[in-house]
Amino acid sequence: MMLKAIKIPFKSGRFAVILNEDDASELGVREGDRVKIRYGKAHLIATVQLTKEIVGKGYAGLTDLASNELEIVDEANIELFPVQKPKSVELIKKKTRGGKLTQDEIRRIVEDITNNALSEVELTAFVVSSMLRGMDFDEIEWLTRSMIETGERLYFDRGIVVDKHSIGGVPGNKISLIIVPTVAAAGLLIPKTASRAITSASGTADTMEVLADVNLSVDEIKEITERVGGVIAWGGATNIAPADDKIIRVEHPLSIDPRPQLLASVMAKKGSVGAKHAVIDIPVGEGAKIEDADVARSLANDFIELGRRLGLNVTSAITYGGQPIGRTVGPALEAKEALKAMEERKGSSSLLEKSLGIAGILFEMTGVATNGYMHARKIFESGKTLEKFREIVAAQGGDENVGADDIPVGDKIYTLKSTVEGAVVAVSNKSIVKIARTAGAPKDKGAGVYVHKKRGEVVNAGDPLLTIYAEKDWKLDNAIEVAMAERPIVVSGMVLEVYGRRGV
Repeated sequence: MMLKAIKIPFKSGRFAVILNEDDASELGVREGDRVKIRYGKAHLIATVQLTKEIVGKGYAGLTDLASNELEIVDEANIELFPVQKPKSVELIKKKTRGGKLTQDEIRRIVEDITNNALSEVELTAFVVSSMLRGMDFDEIEWLTRSMIETGERLYFDRGIVVDKHSIGGVPGNKISLIIVPTVAAAGLLIPKTASRAITSASGTADTMEVLADVNLSVDEIKEITERVGGVIAWGGATNIAPADDKIIRVEHPLSIDPRPQLLASVMAKKGSVGAKHAVIDIPVGEGAKIEDADVARSLANDFIELGRRLGLNVTSAITYGGQPIGRTVGPALEAKEALKAMEERKGSSSLLEKSLGIAGILFEMTGVATNGYMHARKIFESGKTLEKFREIVAAQGGDENVGADDIPVGDKIYTLKSTVEGAVVAVSNKSIVKIARTAGAPKDKGAGVYVHKKRGEVVNAGDPLLTIYAEKDWKLDNAIEVAMAERPIVVSGMVLEVYGRRGV
């Protein structure tokens, strides 16, 4: 069927075409079916969506991804043909019934995920069935290898390539900004590809973006890493393990992170950047992604085993995740704290101990030092970490002379103060993230939270507990309302709730 194309300003992670119900009936397709769209020599497979009014008869509405892929113009003539569902749909059904998938079958599914051949429902079925039915280690290994092989890969001509990754779940996790330059200053190569925030207030890429460009290609990542030793780039700007981002997109609304996908996601990224040694950070504690130490140990062993199968030397570090790392949460605030720590060669113990501890593990894994932590601390305290960080910032197009005090933060400010004296007995990760996001983070770079008091610290009446930063008054008002309702920091003796009538 010949139709005229019109661009629909709608962002979608899949190729989609919106058809008038009359045209769809004539073409013999229904909602969710697939059609092949041909425009000149270009073509793609798109999922059908139906409408009575948005697109008129004789027209086909193409979403951003589809129109960009075809490089199409409005009113261009395109040809549509119905096509069958890909074979991988039957393979997903096999997994929903509890069957074990072969290496070729998993490869077929991953290829179809990468090529946007699966609908949102089909991809969700694969993720959920993997969680409910599980995958054995053969399947997880094959899933990881397929995710690596269907994307771009980095190859380095010299040097020892290392990497680190955190499974997330703890606010303020800005440690990569210190680990990467410390490791690079020791002569190792560390091409760190990082994530943007999904449910957090700032991903590593969001924080680094305050200081430099993170939208780097694979070639740029390789060139900068070989030239200065390290890079902190957004993985989503590359085609490294592209199936991973598509899987994460369907996991997010369901708030699930199945173990097979978690393992494959992390290790595919490490394998794709050419790392031979990697440390996996697994935070554990109340309010973290993993709250039980035994679950963390099991996951740690799984990472080590998967690394062995892939030829990667992996060490898992179980770290404390019961409260934020450092004192800041939000892109600019976190960049400011990390840079100030490097400038002053001191800072929050939770930030420095974790950063230098993980850098030290990499030093011991690669034979750089027998006491890795002390070697990392020596590099940090000598100023070499800051010097190398400035080199990385400059290489990524930022201002190498920028200081922590030069980084602007939100000018709409509110400080939550304690009404009692005592000690902090609880800090809620989830509440702090909720407040920071309500204030505008990570979209508003200057929005976020500064934590004045953490667990175990003494508090006097009137002392600040938490300062909220925002760029807009209405967002600050909303964040204050959340802070009052959530009680993110609890001081011993604090009245949390009152029930029943008071007075005579």
